[in-house]
Amino acid sequence: MPEFNAPLRDMRFVLHQVFQGPALWARLPALAGTVDADTADAILEEAAKITGQLLAPLNRSGDEQGVTFAAGEVRTPDGFKQAWQTFREGGWVGLAGNPEHGGMGMPKMLAVQFEEMLYAANCSFSLYSALSAGCCLAIDAHASEALKAIYLPQLYSGQWGGTMCLTEPHAGTDLGIIRSKAEPYADGSYRVSGTKIFITGGEQDLTENIIHLVLAKLPDAPAGPKGISLFLVPKYLVNADGSLGERNAASCGSLEHKMGIKASATCVMNFDGATGYLVGEPNKGLAAMFTMMNYERLSIGIQGIGCAEASYQNAARYARDRLQSRAPTGAQAREKPADPIIVHPDVRRMLLTMRALTEGGRAFATYVGLQLDTAKYAEDPDERDAAQRLVALLTPVAKAFFTDTGLESCVLGQQVFGGHGYIREWGQEQLVRDVRIAQIYEGTNGIQALDLLGRKVVADGGQSLKLFAAQIRSFCASEPPYADAVLHALGQLESLSQWLGERASSDANAIGAASVEYLQLFGYVAYAYMWSRMAAVAKAQRKQEPDFHDAKLGTAAFYFERLLPRILSLEASIRAGSSSLFQLSAEQF
Repeated sequence: MPEFNAPLRDMRFVLHQVFQGPALWARLPALAGTVDADTADAILEEAAKITGQLLAPLNRSGDEQGVTFAAGEVRTPDGFKQAWQTFREGGWVGLAGNPEHGGMGMPKMLAVQFEEMLYAANCSFSLYSALSAGCCLAIDAHASEALKAIYLPQLYSGQWGGTMCLTEPHAGTDLGIIRSKAEPYADGSYRVSGTKIFITGGEQDLTENIIHLVLAKLPDAPAGPKGISLFLVPKYLVNADGSLGERNAASCGSLEHKMGIKASATCVMNFDGATGYLVGEPNKGLAAMFTMMNYERLSIGIQGIGCAEASYQNAARYARDRLQSRAPTGAQAREKPADPIIVHPDVRRMLLTMRALTEGGRAFATYVGLQLDTAKYAEDPDERDAAQRLVALLTPVAKAFFTDTGLESCVLGQQVFGGHGYIREWGQEQLVRDVRIAQIYEGTNGIQALDLLGRKVVADGGQSLKLFAAQIRSFCASEPPYADAVLHALGQLESLSQWLGERASSDANAIGAASVEYLQLFGYVAYAYMWSRMAAVAKAQRKQEPDFHDAKLGTAAFYFERLLPRILSLEASIRAGSSSLFQLSAEQF
């Protein structure tokens, strides 16, 4: 049976040494008295215990049992309800939440590493927590003080759960055509009606109440996305004293039967004149919901890293134990009938690819978390603005590249096992099934690529990219390992960005044709920056812990020699343009 052990040593390396989180927190007044290196380490240690010992053992059984639905009620797999109780008692839902309403107020740099552990241990369980945390974020940013006071403490505590309800049967990416309606009532509430699909945790038995954030349109709303408002719709109405009242007219109509994440309830939700409360301003709901969506996009990106880490751990253990054939250079384990498969070049290629992508992703997620903390807590408005621009630029990269490479790593991990990778008991096939959805939900990776290239680079005139590039050049000026390779790759990214901006003015299909390859190329360049930063620290501190730092330097060498060159083929595809995509008529497909 597979097991999961949180990569604490590598997490501390990235958090403390590469990005110097404690030094950042010390200079941000809102965090200075809340968290330091010892606090962060203690949280990570406890998180490792709860994910490895409580949640990971429920992963396979949860997948096999799945969620069940009867008479409008959903039951989660055996053990989930008890695990949730332990999870909520630890305050984990509110780890990064607002302390004014019961959250722990921890920095995002730390929270992203906790989320990676969650997803690595048990994707399905993690989604209930992730949706609640995102729901809290939107309420805290946009709801009235009265709504915050009623709902946030119970959500942060895990006593209540949260969802987001966007998608409708006919409206996915194009939310401007949703049909859900909200009628105002004299008491200031609204009656929300409509059907939403693909709602994670829309119904479950883990919490006593479920708080739905629902997109709907007011009677006089403008057409399109500018006419969308956001409403808080509880499963049970809440009395003035905070106790639960009568059941609201919000119900689960059915469950989706899915390829993976089978212990996560994916619901069709029906709102039949359900009582709801406006969050934020009328017709400004999409912007409010995107506060939650952007959180979820980073979180789902981290799902890719977590699954990849779990797959790598399983595959590395197997490769050290499985005996098959002799090494090309001659027998390595002469006392055994064959050598462990880790001696074979192709197995090492697969393992190192997984390791390089996963550790690069962990560093990049922590870097994005650093920008989020800076954007939220820095006193200097210019520093906050620069960090927020980087967050906007890098969020689609994080969501899409983490999940694309996460699937690649999970498939490679399955391949290391050979035939056993296809067998359920080893856990690799479940990781492949579970991680696959991450490329689809919270905005497909194709949509992320369009957002990056179309909105964050071309429409922005490349200003945010220049900000990121300037930071990379500033770091490379200190001549870290692989600085020349990083700068050369960055130059390719900048050249392509300018070329695409020029092409877009004469070819309406230029952005759509190039966007996916562009995001991939961007991701590899960003990881090169991460690996140069990690290599610089590993080289400087090598004597303190040679085994760890030599492994880091060896993985960095593999990244630059074997993975970064992928940008050459990506650039060639991008520069080929859009014409070949349209040589076939629709009827010829």
